[in-house]
Amino acid sequence: MVPVILLAPRAKPGVIPVLEEVRRLVHRHATIVAELEADAAPIDPALAFDRAVVVGGDGTLISQCRRILDRGVPLVGVHFGRLGFLAEFDAESLGTHAERVFGSDPLVRSRVAIHAIVRDARGATTFEGVAVNDAVITAGPPYRMIELRLRFGREQGPLLTGDGVIVATPVGSTAYNASAGGPIVHPENEALIITPHSPHSLAFRPIVAPSHMEIEAEVLRANAGTALVLDGQQLRPLSPGDRVSIARHHTAAKFIGNPDVSYWRTLVEKMRWAVPPNYRA
Repeated sequence: MVPVILLAPRAKPGVIPVLEEVRRLVHRHATIVAELEADAAPIDPALAFDRAVVVGGDGTLISQCRRILDRGVPLVGVHFGRLGFLAEFDAESLGTHAERVFGSDPLVRSRVAIHAIVRDARGATTFEGVAVNDAVITAGPPYRMIELRLRFGREQGPLLTGDGVIVATPVGSTAYNASAGGPIVHPENEALIITPHSPHSLAFRPIVAPSHMEIEAEVLRANAGTALVLDGQQLRPLSPGDRVSIARHHTAAKFIGNPDVSYWRTLVEKMRWAVPPNYRA
């Protein structure tokens, strides 16, 4: 029986009954070696596990994926949130597919993750972090336009004046990227999506780059609140002269999928993709 850890935000209303039901299901098919709070605390490197079951919404699943990304262990997302786009199971469907989920041949979906590095004007590394959805350089208060000089690999890119830039993974293409007018990219693609946020230009369009390409943004002009934000959850202040390098992480994010879930159906049913106008009768 595979060793499993359970991760859940216990303080969230209504989580405990769901966690208890999930615990009963897991006990029938796997060995629970630890139950931990779904926070950012490091997990003991000596703790060995082959699956991580996360009870919570997509935000919780993303934060816990960042937490154990370097381990290369797949996560099982049990939906307990408003959308459930990334977490493909609820307690009922987990029970239906538990034998496969905790067996030797689960359906594992590997997804591109992001590694972000901030270097100061002297070239010294001041921050490193990972993201599953996106890395965003945002203007912040007092919300005046900022200036970024972009670079793609070894090639000089354009100067961006505006509210910032979003670098998203295909998984994150349906999140902040889509809200800012960026394209939806199927998560099986190996790509990074670069979408300007409110650029002071009519010609600055989003672009999809190969995932092996490093994207760099040098901060030329900033506000007091200008920052790099990872997955909307981790923030690092930025100053003029800072350089932010964003590239594919060496380890893929891994999620155990629900065989009954289709990405295209999820886009239609949960993201309301291509919903027609309300025509008069």
